[in-house]
Amino acid sequence: MAQEFTDGNFEEEVLKSETPVLVDFWAVWCGPCKMIGPIVEELATELDGKVKVGKMNVDENSNIPAKYGIRSIPTLLIFKDGEVVDKLVGAVPKNNIMSKLEPQMA
Repeated sequence: MAQEFTDGNFEEEVLKSETPVLVDFWAVWCGPCKMIGPIVEELATELDGKVKVGKMNVDENSNIPAKYGIRSIPTLLIFKDGEVVDKLVGAVPKNNIMSKLEPQMA
């Protein structure tokens, strides 16, 4: 299951993570977010131990989305060693997400 990231735990859970991290920036009212949600949950299960997968509700957390310039949702950011290494915007297919994650797991 995907973790819940917040303004409060982001540094510890994402920036200081030993493994790559996929962060799904979303909101309850966002249709495309609902489409990509099940894919994010699948990835959380499939990549357990290899990639940390989590979601951040942009309505409940404003500091981190603002810091990373999140203007459209869903936006997926991939972090490695505390830095953004890749970005996907919109309801993208699972294979697109995997193709961005695979190099980070190597």
